[in-house]
Amino acid sequence: MNRREFIKISLTVSVSAVFDGCRPSIRWEREAYRKQAISRVAILEARSYQASLRDIISRGIRLCELDVTGKRILLKPNLVEFDPAGVINTHPAVIEATIDSFRSLGAREVVVAEGPGHRRDIEYLLTASGIYDVINEHRVRFVDLNADDVRLTKLRSSFTNLRQLYLPETLFNADLLVSMPKLKTHHWAGVTLSLKNMFGVVPGSVYGWPKNALHWAGIHGSILDINSSLPIPQFAIVDGIVGMEGNGPIQGQAKQSGVLILGEDLVAVDATAARLMKIEPRKIEYLEQADRFLGNITYEKVEQVGERLDRFQQDYRVIENFHALKVLTG
Repeated sequence: MNRREFIKISLTVSVSAVFDGCRPSIRWEREAYRKQAISRVAILEARSYQASLRDIISRGIRLCELDVTGKRILLKPNLVEFDPAGVINTHPAVIEATIDSFRSLGAREVVVAEGPGHRRDIEYLLTASGIYDVINEHRVRFVDLNADDVRLTKLRSSFTNLRQLYLPETLFNADLLVSMPKLKTHHWAGVTLSLKNMFGVVPGSVYGWPKNALHWAGIHGSILDINSSLPIPQFAIVDGIVGMEGNGPIQGQAKQSGVLILGEDLVAVDATAARLMKIEPRKIEYLEQADRFLGNITYEKVEQVGERLDRFQQDYRVIENFHALKVLTG
């Protein structure tokens, strides 16, 4: 097939999809399609940050059948703002245990990287949050993604009008990107989990604080376009030991859940985490769209391993605008 034939067929498919009442328009390239027949998600009990988290996370990685031998691993925690109560950010104990786990499973290198969307003083955030002590003790390199060298990257989907993004060079030098969010509700997106956590890879030096270009383009669409266009495979480890409910991602209240959630399909992981909070993932705009091409949210297509989800389900409060999300359908 030559280029002209390909363009003709592509336009035909897109136009037919727009006018076909049974299905929405196609808004992603073939390379962005990642749906699998079944997605495996590990749900593991971790009652406190003093538990043996290294053993728990290592077990979860093995349950997900993830081979990290010889790979360069990039950990992307959620580091938003300093909180003395320790509710906002991924807990340093989870980051420390993850470093140990990947190293023990044969990873070639583990790097921690983040591009906070609020404070520009990364040294203050690392020190105040306790993450600096972890990376220093374990001799792990840290990269400030807000100030990293960048590479212009064409977006593989078109849920915003951005078309392309400057992404940090560090992403292109790793073999696996591990999203490590906090289990939280969100006052604009409904929930903020492993997909939303990828806002932190967009450099503030180019797009401002708090990543203004992404907000102006639309949060839901930006989440989809970023995640469809990341240059390396992803994995997720959700810190749900203590989550946040209410007016998240910063001003909510702590919620003890005692769980870690892991998986290669970030869409399936986030759908599982939403159900754990008794939030219907089909009613989260970006998850409903992501189910079409990035991963699985349908309950029947998510294989849960480890513990049963219903052991950890709790009613996470959401702000009034999102009360409709609280009706589970499966």
